[in-house]
Amino acid sequence: MSAAEGSPSATDRQIAAAEAHSAHNYHPLPVVIAEAEGAWVTDVEGRRYVDMLAGYSALNFGHAHPRLIAAAKAQLDRVTLTSRAFHHDRFAQFCTELAELCGMEMVLPMNTGAEAVETAVKTARKWGYQVKGVPDGRAKIVVADGNFHGRTTTIISFSTDPEARADFGPYTPGFEVVPYGDLDALDAAVDADTVAVLLEPIQGEAGVLVPPPGYLAGVRRITGERGTLFIADEIQSGLGRTGRTFACEHEGVVPDMYVLGKALGGGVVPVSAVVSSRDVLGVFRPGEHGSTFGGNPLACAVGLEVIAMLRTGEYQRRAADLGDHLHRELGSLLAAGTLTAVRGRGLWAGLDIPPALGTGRTVSEALLRRGVLAKDTHTATIRLAPPLVISKDDLDWSLDQLRAALRG
Repeated sequence: MSAAEGSPSATDRQIAAAEAHSAHNYHPLPVVIAEAEGAWVTDVEGRRYVDMLAGYSALNFGHAHPRLIAAAKAQLDRVTLTSRAFHHDRFAQFCTELAELCGMEMVLPMNTGAEAVETAVKTARKWGYQVKGVPDGRAKIVVADGNFHGRTTTIISFSTDPEARADFGPYTPGFEVVPYGDLDALDAAVDADTVAVLLEPIQGEAGVLVPPPGYLAGVRRITGERGTLFIADEIQSGLGRTGRTFACEHEGVVPDMYVLGKALGGGVVPVSAVVSSRDVLGVFRPGEHGSTFGGNPLACAVGLEVIAMLRTGEYQRRAADLGDHLHRELGSLLAAGTLTAVRGRGLWAGLDIPPALGTGRTVSEALLRRGVLAKDTHTATIRLAPPLVISKDDLDWSLDQLRAALRG
């Protein structure tokens, strides 16, 4: 309410309207953002905040990055959509350069991360039947508990999160869930009918869980020995977030397939892709899979600029250097007992809040009041994932606000 008039504030009015006319599938923090640039956003009241979530890594390059906005504006004046019924002049270059960035041969562009994961599932099954020789209807994909790959009916069928899964059945069969980080369990689950192992190299929604050293290399070894695809969902962990282009690189691992999204669209448009070899993606024939907007000219133009920015290595180096600083500072809070656990890699961290200090939600709300945007997950955890363009001063200021919020 306005202190002077007792009338609802602009924030209150906007939130009330949203509550009245939108399905309640999210529980946003009570802030209404109107403008943004770099690592900072401004709300409808004119208050400014440091964005320490960066759209769950969709905004790796910050808000309104000049190179990305220029690429989008230039393409908006030319052509934005043709559908895949026709070729357009940005498509071949986008597929070529993304394949090169990934060290792969072929690209299947889609729009959202969930769409890309669905595409990866369909690809693995079709490859399993046509190339591996799995009997029809028996293809199995091994996944990890605590996973978050999206919210389609098929994807939530192998989720272990009751909130994501409950009341949406019947569920899609063909998946086996094993404990994340447990190579022995994964080894036991992979059999003759297994067409793929689908994993996040770091589990984001679960609280930024980093697997034990050697785990990804072990997955690579097991899948290679059994003639099974290793699919790495790098939608959140990829494209610079962890200090490397891909999180798999920290163990020198190259999967059979990357699933990409979020930062691939630069925070401008939704862009996702499945990237793999010709032997794997070559199983598709015209009419078997598609998307009207997948690989559209605007998406390709923005995606090409993202690829060019990643080729410089600048953003990966920033994530590595600032990430080391971030984790040193968070380590001091852990040592002092202010946090019960800290996990992560690069500019990505999951912080567990002691119950005596509140929940992840209450601490996120306290940070909001102090000008920092972060978000909770699984009750007791806060995720930090600032844009890779954040300055050290802004990062330190945000950490000062975290210390103050934890002190109450």
